[in-house]
Amino acid sequence: MPEPAGTTNQYLDGGYAPVTDEVTIDRDDLEVRGRVPEALRGRYLRIGPNPIGLPPSPYHWFVGDGMVHGIELGGGTAAWYRNRWVRTSGVTGALGERPADGPAQPMYDSSNTNVVGFAGQILTLTEGCYPYVLDAQLETLGRLDAGVLPHGMTAHPKVDPMTGELHAFSYWWASPYLLYHVLDANGRVTVTEPIELPAPVSMHDFAITRDHVLFFDQPAVFDLEAAATSGFPFRWKPENGARVGVLPRGGTGADVRWYETETCYTFHPMNAFEADDGTIVVDVPKLSSVFDDDRPGPTAEGKTQCLERWTIDPAAGKVSADLLDDQSQDFCRINESILGSPHRYGYTTAIGHGMPYDDNRVFKHDLSAGEREVHDFGAGAHPGEFVFVADPDRAGSEDGGWLLGMVHGHDDARLAVLDAQDVAGPPVAEVRIPRRVPFGFHGNWVADAS
Repeated sequence: MPEPAGTTNQYLDGGYAPVTDEVTIDRDDLEVRGRVPEALRGRYLRIGPNPIGLPPSPYHWFVGDGMVHGIELGGGTAAWYRNRWVRTSGVTGALGERPADGPAQPMYDSSNTNVVGFAGQILTLTEGCYPYVLDAQLETLGRLDAGVLPHGMTAHPKVDPMTGELHAFSYWWASPYLLYHVLDANGRVTVTEPIELPAPVSMHDFAITRDHVLFFDQPAVFDLEAAATSGFPFRWKPENGARVGVLPRGGTGADVRWYETETCYTFHPMNAFEADDGTIVVDVPKLSSVFDDDRPGPTAEGKTQCLERWTIDPAAGKVSADLLDDQSQDFCRINESILGSPHRYGYTTAIGHGMPYDDNRVFKHDLSAGEREVHDFGAGAHPGEFVFVADPDRAGSEDGGWLLGMVHGHDDARLAVLDAQDVAGPPVAEVRIPRRVPFGFHGNWVADAS
């Protein structure tokens, strides 16, 4: 399987270029700088697009075959690094393997956007598809059969830290366009609620509070002509308008109340919560537009993605926006033990104005003090999403833990462990991977069963 060559597609070149093999690197060949905290026992997993062979043209970064990269930690060190393609129908066909078991995909067969632990399983996710299930060694076991999921599931479900339920949604090309789902702590669908939208839109993520669910209806609208020019079936149509919908948890589609916002797009809201004054607060990275040209990825030259706080006032029927940080950033994370409740700290990754991985910095926001702490990895080192992992010895502090994330070099990579209470300080530990890991999407920590 040769590397794609002679292409002008930026998402098949440089740090984005796919690797062509699956490897396992054991502890003897992994350099660990510093000491991995003893409490970190499990696997850091990161997924992204990695086409198997030369992809069809036009190629859009969002549609490449999914590959999971993992590092197992324990005993103060790293046990292994490995990378594996998710065995979708396209991948098994290319490798000459038996197709994966499970329900037939409702739209298309992909799994490249997120990898999470839920209900004792490792799931890989792409919106519009059923999740795939992996074992602890990152081998594909099959597609998840969770019950009635008519149109697949979002790549960004939310685990309620109070109930263990998974909140999710899916969108579709025909009315009602949006379906809200709840899965119980055992991974079975218990709720599917249709919600009417005026048009089929790309709804990448959403937010939950203790009492509400928030949906972002923004003008990235399904357009088959767009697929022909960019390889991705959405186009920016500002005439569609932008709004945020608020559904009371336990309510029906008829109970959703919609609030108009500035015309914009948000990929990954940080968190939402009910304030004491009856308003609902959500922090979002805001893009002025997306998919409004034929670039084969999410960004366009010169765009910034600032961080804002939106306050939804049900009594006044409006949304107000306050700028939190004008630096371009995304991959928002918090301490997810307080998901849906008020948060003081949030963590983001700086995003380049031209290509997503053009920057070198990770941010910690103290939203109470209005301060930002920065870890700069330096020239030639490009961090992806960093996830918060709690330290059991500092459980009384919201930021008592570590930030884990992949940092990409020219021909190697490393897993960096930062102290979340000293983000600007040197890494607590780094696991050096002696090969290139392509830029990707989302990562998560999956702890060993206690």
